[in-house]
Amino acid sequence: MKILVTGGKGQLGTELSAILKSGKSELGKIPQRFIDAEVTAIDIDTLDLADAGAVDAFGARRAAAPFGLIINCAAMTNVDACESDPEAAMKGNAIAVRNIAMLAERHGAGLVHISTDYVFSGSAGKPYAEWDVPAPATAYGKSKLLGEQYAREACRRVFIVRTAWLYGKNGNNFVKTIRKIAAENDSIKVVHDQVGNPTNANDFAHHVLKIAAGGDYGTYHATGGGICSWHAFAEEIVRLSGIGCTVNACTTEEFPRPAPRPAYSAMDHLMLRATVGDEMRPWQEALAAFIESL
Repeated sequence: MKILVTGGKGQLGTELSAILKSGKSELGKIPQRFIDAEVTAIDIDTLDLADAGAVDAFGARRAAAPFGLIINCAAMTNVDACESDPEAAMKGNAIAVRNIAMLAERHGAGLVHISTDYVFSGSAGKPYAEWDVPAPATAYGKSKLLGEQYAREACRRVFIVRTAWLYGKNGNNFVKTIRKIAAENDSIKVVHDQVGNPTNANDFAHHVLKIAAGGDYGTYHATGGGICSWHAFAEEIVRLSGIGCTVNACTTEEFPRPAPRPAYSAMDHLMLRATVGDEMRPWQEALAAFIESL
């Protein structure tokens, strides 16, 4: 099978390429149909997905050897930058998705589109299910929700997979940031009134491939098992890293940001349980494995 991974240099894109190459993740073997797949990974320096003409030309060059699966990991994920430049967010998170979905449709390919907890308001107080009605409060969330809608409209074979609090070996993330600032300070402050699911990119990539192989098109949630606050997450990062730093709790009001953060963005995995199975590790276990690998 020929697989296209967009956002190939990012946190998830590099993880997907790595496990497709090795044939296994930390959770086990990848689906048999993807063993020895021919993987093409592209990023913004290779192709601007928001440029419809460029995407059309790219697809035409591959028409004789079409992709069987496209995994769209490309996105503008800087939440505050999206808030200050909503047009850029629209291009990166919605227009680009429409273009790549149209490419998937022309190639007869399945499309896995990666989305986010930010499509919800963050005010529910209980884990969001796949059927809960999105109500994004930020430009980032609104653009990602529109991207979901465009994907469904432009391609008949679509999997929408939402995740949250993702961390991996490549690029910047919360785990790396906390390890760095904790190593440089005797104490740090982290908000305790924002709650969600920390997610190991290796676990998530494994499930993305399981979902794609399963053939049950629809919307999925896949995050680390269990719920915690950013403060509890940071405490566990520092403890597992063996860093002598105190992690103090603070409120969101003490750290105002251009874009509001969801107070509660934990997600339930009903669709996973009903189809390919939920093997996402408890967040503490997955975090320990990640830090050990560093």
